[in-house]
Amino acid sequence: MLTEMRTHEDWWAIWCGGMLLVLAFLAVWVNRPDVAPSTETAAKSGVEQPAELPAEQPAVEIRSPLKPYLSKPGKWTDNPLDAFYQSATEETAAVDKLTGTLGAMVVIGVLFTLAMQFRTGTGSAFLLAFPCVFLLATLAYTMAGQRVVSDYNLEYALWALLVGLIISNTVGTPPWLKPAAVTEFYIKTGLVMLGAEVLLSRLLALGLPGICVAWIVTPIVLITTYWFGQKVLKMPSRSLNMVISADMSVCGVSAAIATAAACKAKKEELSLAIGMSLSFTVVMMVVLPLLIQAIGMDEYVGGAWLGGTIDSTGAVAAAGSVLGKTAEQVAMTVKMIQNILIGVTAFGVALYWTLRVERNPAGDRPGLSEIWYRFPKFVLGFLFASIFFSLLHGTLESGPELVNATIKGSTKTLRGWLFCLAFVSIGLETNFRELLPSLRGGKPLWLYLFGQSLNLCLTLLMAWLMFGIVFRELIETIVQDTLLP
Repeated sequence: MLTEMRTHEDWWAIWCGGMLLVLAFLAVWVNRPDVAPSTETAAKSGVEQPAELPAEQPAVEIRSPLKPYLSKPGKWTDNPLDAFYQSATEETAAVDKLTGTLGAMVVIGVLFTLAMQFRTGTGSAFLLAFPCVFLLATLAYTMAGQRVVSDYNLEYALWALLVGLIISNTVGTPPWLKPAAVTEFYIKTGLVMLGAEVLLSRLLALGLPGICVAWIVTPIVLITTYWFGQKVLKMPSRSLNMVISADMSVCGVSAAIATAAACKAKKEELSLAIGMSLSFTVVMMVVLPLLIQAIGMDEYVGGAWLGGTIDSTGAVAAAGSVLGKTAEQVAMTVKMIQNILIGVTAFGVALYWTLRVERNPAGDRPGLSEIWYRFPKFVLGFLFASIFFSLLHGTLESGPELVNATIKGSTKTLRGWLFCLAFVSIGLETNFRELLPSLRGGKPLWLYLFGQSLNLCLTLLMAWLMFGIVFRELIETIVQDTLLP
């Protein structure tokens, strides 16, 4: 057990993700505005104590001191260099994203170099290749930041995947670059950090109606879609079938990544599932709000429908904002409740794969130790981060401000970089020639269309029942008093 915790990728994802979360929170905690020198300390230093502040003086905003040093490329219109630095004008201050981009590269590069050295002794090879992989991720972020592209919500994940695919399917991925294309390590560490953003208070905010939309429909769609793929479409790859089913039913890319780890899916299968998810997300993000407006659906039901069906969290926010602030808040809350199922789904898939799919021909069932060995351990980090930051959010006097400053000031940015690096790595490791057998007959596409159609219908029915009829008055009160500012 101790050897596994020192060498296994899942455990190192927990150590790296946990370290980044703890250090980011401590930076905010130490620099919070209510930390002031004691009277004795101030007297010794010669600092005069201020008089009691007037009651009407506004509270000082809590910010992360790391924010200026951790960022990603910004928006630009005509000149890509504007994504990194914009000079000050009479109306606006100077914008420096270059320092933060370099800061993110240093933090991730140093941490992962040490991790790779301790795990496999390949730290020097990783360090040599990492700047190039990070440069490709920076290119993807820059392309996504172009204002026209951004308005269509063509997010960085799509560009990162395309950048990697173009290289791997044309000139080929150079061997010296592969030590830094550690797809699963990036992904697992990013998912551990994502746990800090999934707060249990969000679940409690909408309570039963939100749970019904996010937790009842999702497993029904996942199981039915997997059954349809095996029994009707007769897909040859069970792991591809499961990854597509989880991707489409739970919450898109994050669920696909966790499920792929649980069922030992090939990188090519994960790449195919993510590619379809990103493509359909763009379409649904545009079409669903227009459909909701055309039929006159109210914001509560419409927001719940968007949150339960659109895969990407960013796309959910964009689609909800088209309908209004209420729909946006409801959609985001339902999506965050659904995100909690990432860990549950990964555990369930690992259990099913171990007990049913990969048992030996004699029918002998593996013991608990085998199930534990196959279980994706990084999910434990995701759950622990969610619980820990939920407790901080709910118990500390300035908990919400401290947690928000930690996430928005540093950890969300680093998590985004890790996911971007992972998508670049997926592209670099994917060759279309190896995908062709899985694409024959269009079965993956038919599977996705079936599952998403079922998902749209069942989620709409549940959203209408929960948010439109059964809990309508309660929902209006909760949204107005709790979710809306």
